[in-house]
Amino acid sequence: MFVGRKEEIDIIRDTSLKSNVSLLLYGKRKVGKTTLLNKAMENSEKVTIYYECIKSTMKDNIDGFVDALFKKNVLPVRLNFNTLQDVFAYLNTLSIKLNVIIDEYPYLKKFEKSETVDSIFQNVIDNYLKNICLFISGSHIGMMKDLLEERNALYGRFNVIIKLKELNYVESAEFYPDKSVYDKVGMFAVFGGSPFVNGCLSPKKSLRENVINTILNPFSAVSNYAENLLMSDLSGSINAERILFFVANGKRKYKDIECGLEMDSNGLLSKHLKTMVDMDLLSKVYPINAVGDKKKVYYEINDNLLRFYYAYVYKNKSALQVLGAENFYDEYIAPSITTFISHRFEEIGRTYFSLLVKNNKIKGVLDIGTYYYDDSARKKNGEFDIVLKTKVGYNVYEAKYYKNKLSEKEMSEEEKQVKDIQGISMNKIGFITVSGVENKVERFEYVDGGDLYSAELM
Repeated sequence: MFVGRKEEIDIIRDTSLKSNVSLLLYGKRKVGKTTLLNKAMENSEKVTIYYECIKSTMKDNIDGFVDALFKKNVLPVRLNFNTLQDVFAYLNTLSIKLNVIIDEYPYLKKFEKSETVDSIFQNVIDNYLKNICLFISGSHIGMMKDLLEERNALYGRFNVIIKLKELNYVESAEFYPDKSVYDKVGMFAVFGGSPFVNGCLSPKKSLRENVINTILNPFSAVSNYAENLLMSDLSGSINAERILFFVANGKRKYKDIECGLEMDSNGLLSKHLKTMVDMDLLSKVYPINAVGDKKKVYYEINDNLLRFYYAYVYKNKSALQVLGAENFYDEYIAPSITTFISHRFEEIGRTYFSLLVKNNKIKGVLDIGTYYYDDSARKKNGEFDIVLKTKVGYNVYEAKYYKNKLSEKEMSEEEKQVKDIQGISMNKIGFITVSGVENKVERFEYVDGGDLYSAELM
C-alpha cells in the first residue's frame, strides 16, 4: 500500500525527465525511500537501472552494477570494468537515456575510504551524466548529511536534495481508515508514521491487539525494527539505548539525562546527544519564547514507536518473557497508555497547525511550538504544549485526549489557570479535542476530530 508522498513523487518525476542532473535522497531505515523511487519511476519512458550497494569492495559493487545493467539489456554482455568512471563513460556513449539509482550509498564506504568514494562520484557527476539522471540514496543519515558539507567532494553537486521523513498523522491514518478519530490518534501515538511499520498492522484489530501482535511479539518484524533501528549506525555508542530510555521516561533535559547515566560532566554526553540528533533519533527542542536558552532546551525522541518501546518494553523484557504478551500489556501498558497517547496528541496538535499554515489555510503565524513560563510572583513555572506565535501575541491551545466531550466547566478552569500566570501576552485560548465540546463558548477557539483529519490537510 503506497500512501502520501505526492510532493516528493512530483519532484522525483520532474527530475527524472532531465539528463546531466543528480538527486540525493536520504532518510532513516524503513521510511520508504526505495518504494518512493520505484513508485516515481513507474511508467517512465526512460530505462531505469536500480542497484542496491552491498557491504563489499568497490570492485564487487562495480560488478553488481554491471550485472544490473546487463539484466536491463543496457549492456549486450557482462563487460568487465575496472572503475566506476569507466562504467559511466561507456554509458555516455549510448544513445538511450537512463535513470540510474544507486541505493544504500554508505555501504560503498565499508571497504573503501569515505573520501575516495565521494571523489569517485564527484568525478562521475561532473563528467559522465550526459544522458543520465543519477539518484543517490541512503539510510545512514550521518553519512548522507556529510555529503552536503562544504568540505565534502560532493558538496554542491546535487541538483535536488530530499530528506524523507515519516508520514504525518493524517497520512498514516490511511493505513487504518475505518477507525474512530480516538483510535486513529492512539495508533499514530504508538506506531508513528513509518510506512513499513504501518504496513505490518491489522487495521481491523484494536490498538491492544496490534501492540501484542507486533511490538510485544519477538518474532515480529516490527519488534525487530524497534530493537535495532539505527543502532548499527551508531558506531558503538554504548549509551544510545540508555539515553533513549531516559528520554522516553521523562528525563529530557541534559542534566537529568547526565544524572540518570551517572556520567561525569566531561562533554561525552554532549557528543553522544549530538550524534543522535544528527541521525534524527532525537530532536533538540527549545520553547518558542526561549530559543537558544540552554537552560530551557530539552530532547525528544522523533520516532513514536521507539518512544513507546523504550517507555514500556526496553527495561521490562524479562517480565515480557515471563508473563507473555497479553498479560504484559494489561499489567505494564494498559494503566498508563492513555497518558502516553495524550502527550503524543499534543504533537498532533502542533502538526495540525503546521499543516494549516503550509496549505495557506491560516496566515500571520510566526512560529509553532511550546511556551515556557516562569511566574516568580506565584512561584510557578511550566510549559504550554501547543502555542502559536503570531504578530499580535500568542495563541494557546489545550489538547484533551478524551472519548467524551469536553465540558464548559473544564474549559473555564483551564482558562483561569492560563490567565492567572503573570507576564504572558496571550491573544487567544483554544481547545483541541477528539470528541468535541459539550457547549461552545464564543471566546474560545475549537479544533475537533473532524478538523484534525480534514481532507484539506492532505
